[in-house]
Amino acid sequence: MPRRRPGRWLFKWFVILTVWGSVALGLGLLWFAWDLPRPEAALDAARRPSLTLQDRTGRIYATFGDVVGDPLRLSDMPPYLPAAAVAVEDRRFYQHGALDAIGIARAVWVNVSAGRLVQGGSTITQQVAKNLFLTNARTLRRKVQELLLTIWLEHSFSKKEILEIWLNRVYLGAGAWGVDAAARMYFGVSARKVTLWQAAVLAGLPRAPSRFNPRVDPAAAAARAREVLGAMVDTGVLTLEQAQAAAGQIAFAPTPTVAGYFADWTAEQAQAALPSGADAVVRSTLDARLQAVVEAKLAALLDGPGVAAQAGQGAVVVLDAATGAVRAMAGGRDYRASPYNRAVLARRQPGSAFKPFVWAAALEKGMRPDDTVVDAPVRLGNWSPANFDGKFRGEMTMEEGLAESINTVSVRLLLRCGGPGVVAELAHRLGVAGVLPSNDTLALGTGEVGLLELAGAYASFFNGGNRVMPTGIEAMTADGRNATPPRPAVQRVLEPDIAAMMARMMAAVVSRGTGRAAALGGRTVAGKTGTTQDSRDAWFIGWSGGTIVGVWLGNDDGKPMHNVTGGGLPARLFHDIAAEIRG
Repeated sequence: MPRRRPGRWLFKWFVILTVWGSVALGLGLLWFAWDLPRPEAALDAARRPSLTLQDRTGRIYATFGDVVGDPLRLSDMPPYLPAAAVAVEDRRFYQHGALDAIGIARAVWVNVSAGRLVQGGSTITQQVAKNLFLTNARTLRRKVQELLLTIWLEHSFSKKEILEIWLNRVYLGAGAWGVDAAARMYFGVSARKVTLWQAAVLAGLPRAPSRFNPRVDPAAAAARAREVLGAMVDTGVLTLEQAQAAAGQIAFAPTPTVAGYFADWTAEQAQAALPSGADAVVRSTLDARLQAVVEAKLAALLDGPGVAAQAGQGAVVVLDAATGAVRAMAGGRDYRASPYNRAVLARRQPGSAFKPFVWAAALEKGMRPDDTVVDAPVRLGNWSPANFDGKFRGEMTMEEGLAESINTVSVRLLLRCGGPGVVAELAHRLGVAGVLPSNDTLALGTGEVGLLELAGAYASFFNGGNRVMPTGIEAMTADGRNATPPRPAVQRVLEPDIAAMMARMMAAVVSRGTGRAAALGGRTVAGKTGTTQDSRDAWFIGWSGGTIVGVWLGNDDGKPMHNVTGGGLPARLFHDIAAEIRG
C-alpha cells in the first residue's frame, strides 16, 4: 500500500479549513451585518424638530429637540477649527486608513501610564460610524458593525468629507449637534466666525459634552480648551506663543438664567402654534436680568424669613400691564428640584386678593370710591363672616374698605351689585378662568385661581380697562419663515373711568392699608393683599410703573404657614422685585 505524502495531506486540510473558514467567516459577517443600517439613509436620518428660545435681546437661554446649525464645508470655517478637532481627536487622521493601529497603541500606553482613561483610540471615521449609525451598546456585535461601517465610510468618502460630516453631526452638549449650532449656543456667533480659543472649546467638547459644557462648568471647559491648544502645539498647527495667547483670551459670557418655568410655559405656547416637524426659533418676552432678580429674591426669602414662617414654596410672575408680555416667571423655589409650575398650573384660593373684582362690580352698578358702606356684623343663613382682626369700624368709604380689606364690606358690596353671579362674570371677563363659587363666600375669595391668570386680570385695572392675554412670545419663525401668532384684538372689559377708580383705591391699599410693606419711595404703587384661612396661602398682586408683579407663598400640601399674611412676606417680596424694575 503506497505511503500517504504529508505534503498532500496538509494541503488537503488547508483547503478544507480555508473553505469552511471562509464559510464561517461569511456567515459570521452576515450575522453581524444583517441588521446593519443602510448608510446612505442614515446620513439623512430623521431628527427631532428643534425649538430655540431667545430672550428679548436675542440671546439663547433654552432649547428643545435637536438643535442644528448651518451645514458647513471646511472652507466655510476658520482653518484652525478643523485643525483643532484633528489635533485632539485623531491627529493621524490624514495618514491612517479605517483604523489607526499606532493611535490605538499610543492610547493604550498613555492610559496604562496614567492609571486611568485619558485618551481614546477611536478615529474620527469610527466616531462617525458609531454616532451616526449605531447605539452606544458595548457589545461585540456593535464593535464589529462599527468596523464594517468605518471601512465603508473610508471607501465611500474622502478624508475631507468625513471630517465635514463629523463636524456637522457631532453632539456638543445642550442639545446642539454640530459646530455651527454649538457656536451659536455658547458664543452667539456662527462657526464661520469663531476665534481660536472658541474653536478649541468646541473641539474639546465631544469627549464629554456634559462635563465640558461651558454653560455647566466654565472652568472645566476652559481647562479642556487649554488641552486642545496644547495638542495643536504638539502637532505643529500652532506655536507655543500662539497657544498661550489664545488661552489667555478664554472668557465666557455670564451663564444665562435658568428660566426653566418660563421656558416650559413658552415652549408649550409656541408648539401649539407651530406646523408639525418645523424647526422654530422664538424670541420671547423674557427679560433675563429681571428673571435672575426674581429667582434670587424668591430663593433668598424662602431660605431666610420663609424658614421661620414655614413657607416652603412660592411663585412670582412679572408682566407688562399694557400688553400681557410676561417678563419673568418663577413657578417654585428650584426648577431642577421641582419643575411643577405653581405660577401657571396650581390653583389656590386667593382670599382677599379676589376683592378687587367685587369692588369693580360695585362700581359698574353706579357706586363710587367715596360712597359709604357699613362695617358691621352680617348674617346670611348660617354664615356670619368676620373681619381678620375681629373688630367692626362702622361706616366707611368703599376706598377705606378696600384699603383695610374689610370682609363685611366685601360681602355687602357683593349683595349690592347683584350677587356672586355678577362678580364671577366680571372676573371671567377680565381673564380669571375656571368655575367660581355661586354663593356669597365668593366675596372673600373662596374660589380657586392661578397666579398668572390673576395677575393678568389685574392688568385691566391699570391699563385703562383692556383685557390682556399673558404671553411669552414676541416673535417666532418656523423653518426660517415668520410664524408669529397673531395678537388678539384689544378688548375693552372695563370702562376707563372705572379702571381709574380701581387703580386709585388699590393705591390706597399700599399707601395707608394692608399693603404698606410694598411701598416704594417716590413711586406710585397699587395692589392688593390676600390671605386664606390659617395662612395656607398668602398673596400680593401689585402694580408700579406699568408692570404687574404677582406673588404667592404657601406649601404644596396646603400646610398652614406661621402667621404669614399677604401684607407681610409677599408684599415685601413685591417691594424687593419691583425696586429692581427699570422703567
